[in-house]
Amino acid sequence: MALLSLGLLIIAIILGFTRKMNTGLLCMAFAMVVGRLAGMSDKAIIAGFNYNLFIMLLGVTYLFSLAQINGCLDLLAKKVVALAGKKTYLIPIIIYLFATVLSAIGPGTVPTMAILMVFAMALAAELSINPAMLSALIVLGASGGGVSPLAATGIIGLNLCAGFGLTGIEREFFFNGLLAATAYATFIYFVAGGYKMHSDKVMNLGDIPAFNAKQLITLAGIVLMVFLVMVLKINVGLVGFLIAGVLSFLKVSDESEALKKVPWGTLLLITGVGMLMNIITKLGGIKILSAALVSIMTESTATSIMGLCAGITSWFSSTSGVVMPTLIPTIPYINAQMNNVLNPVELATAITMISNTGGISPLSTGGALALAAYTSAAGSTPEDQQKLFMKMFSFSCMGIAFLCTMAYFGLFRWLL
Repeated sequence: MALLSLGLLIIAIILGFTRKMNTGLLCMAFAMVVGRLAGMSDKAIIAGFNYNLFIMLLGVTYLFSLAQINGCLDLLAKKVVALAGKKTYLIPIIIYLFATVLSAIGPGTVPTMAILMVFAMALAAELSINPAMLSALIVLGASGGGVSPLAATGIIGLNLCAGFGLTGIEREFFFNGLLAATAYATFIYFVAGGYKMHSDKVMNLGDIPAFNAKQLITLAGIVLMVFLVMVLKINVGLVGFLIAGVLSFLKVSDESEALKKVPWGTLLLITGVGMLMNIITKLGGIKILSAALVSIMTESTATSIMGLCAGITSWFSSTSGVVMPTLIPTIPYINAQMNNVLNPVELATAITMISNTGGISPLSTGGALALAAYTSAAGSTPEDQQKLFMKMFSFSCMGIAFLCTMAYFGLFRWLL
């Protein structure tokens, strides 16, 4: 039964990639099949659905869908980038920092990429900025900020770690993620020649319209959300619903359109995989997977190997929906077989950040958004599109290799 449950997970991932099916929905179906074959009740099978995680993710994504619909976040991005003025070489740095902060306060990795990528790729075409570099910096900034305890990836990672008793790691998980993302972002900025950029075209802050009343109210709501969660320690999902309810009542955004923009497919992906993973854990599948990984690693290579597995897998599946729920639960078993000499936070952040770095690839969400947006903005020929595809994929491969190498030298435990 343990091997069957792992096999069904692999089949779900393959079908999700090759047939473009929602892996989470497949996992729910497979959870019923393998659960019943193992003699589990329907109640026990359904218990694997993480309602707490679902509420948190839905509350946050709904709130920021409202903010995106009324143009608040897009206008904020333009005003921030315009601060660079004639210093074009500062634009990649500003975009990276803005992606990090925006992702950290709630939207999370994928929504931040969606918000910034179209604008940034149009900017790259207009100012002749390297689009591969700019898209990579957005993915990295959104990923580093996305592991905050307010954002979806951070919430998922913390929940998965809490599942095996690892709690109170919010600060370490977040700062570790920021360090990894910033390390590779800095490497890309210099390798791609960002520091040498120059353009005669300038974005003037005075040419960008001011925030209207509805957008200012939305910004105030986001600031209030951060205060309630970080200072008063209220559940981020419940706060998201509270602020969103007030914004809807004040008619500052279109509620029906915001509901359409909620990433329902992603929410079902994450919770669906979680249902099957719960059964896999109960049947002993995680122990088998852990034993397979332990057989090819040593104490010094454990973090690098886990990161490499995560990075390669992220080319074919979702980081938060598949890679993290599959690999993070193996941590306590791997550590136990290594005589508990490994640091669980180090392993969890390596899995998360190296997987996210793989998302620079055009095969993943962030890279695909960038390629489509730049092609549209620049009117690229098929040959130019192919060149950009290969450049972005090389940045993804280089990022996985870079962070796996840095992991070997202790990058993911420097701040622990």
